[in-house]
This record gives sequence, structure tokens and C-alpha cells, in this order.
Amino acid sequence: MNQERVYEIIRYPHISEKTARLQADSNQYVFEVRRDATKQEIKRAVETLFSVHVESVQVSNMKGKVKSFRFNIGRQNDWKKAYVRIRAGEVIADLQPE
Repeated sequence: MNQERVYEIIRYPHISEKTARLQADSNQYVFEVRRDATKQEIKRAVETLFSVHVESVQVSNMKGKVKSFRFNIGRQNDWKKAYVRIRAGEVIADLQPE
């Protein structure tokens, strides 16, 4: 996997109350990733970008929501979410809740 692909796989971290609880309890982080990314690619990307050891990766395909604005109804894009569990004792410093 080339270096450009590593930066394209992980789009951004998914931040919510649930993900903050996962970080604290089970050392799991949640990212929005490319829809065509595989578990192995996600694992390699997280390990190279954040210098941590990944234990497991679980992925979930999320359906886009139907939204309306004024009288127009549209639909958001579908996206893929990755739950990444890292080794105990390691943290991703940039994603720690304050």
C-alpha cells in the first residue's frame, strides 16, 4: 500500500458521546473511512499514522439520512465507520476527550 493511499483511507475521527465512552472503557476509536477500504488497509493506516498497535478492526456500513431543506428533499451519502481497538496502555493523543 502506497503512502498516498494511507492518507486517503481514514477521513476523520467520529466524535460522539458513545465514542468517548468506548475510548475510556475499551480503548476503541471510531473513524469514518473510505467505502472501499478493507479491514487490513484500515489496520495498516491507523498503525502508520498514529504509531500504535491495532488489535482488531470492525466495520459498519452506514446509510445516509433523508433530509429536507425548505421544500426540497434530499439524501446524504452512505459512509463506512470503522471501530479500531488498540493495544492496552496505548493511546491516540490527538483524539483524547478533555
